[in-house]
Amino acid sequence: MTQQTPLYIRRPFLAGLIRQLPLLTVLVMVGVGLLVVTFEHWRSGIVIMGLTLIGAAVLRALLPVRRAGFLAVRSRPVDVALLAGTGVALTVIVHLIPYP
Repeated sequence: MTQQTPLYIRRPFLAGLIRQLPLLTVLVMVGVGLLVVTFEHWRSGIVIMGLTLIGAAVLRALLPVRRAGFLAVRSRPVDVALLAGTGVALTVIVHLIPYP
């Protein structure tokens, strides 16, 4: 039986991309929200960004530091509180603004 070399040695770019998959997912979804804002549906776009930040808080709370990648910036409670607080604030504020 042969020993297979680890992925980070065989394909370092792919291994780094997989390691940062949670952050990449969050960035893509925030980009989708910004794209929606660009097409003049700003309420929907901000709600998408807010829900994405709440999802990032859930990912940060559930994933170990090794799997969280660059979502892990500070301690886990601080990261979760900031991400969830910002996501909830965006979502609530956009619903508090009256429709014209």
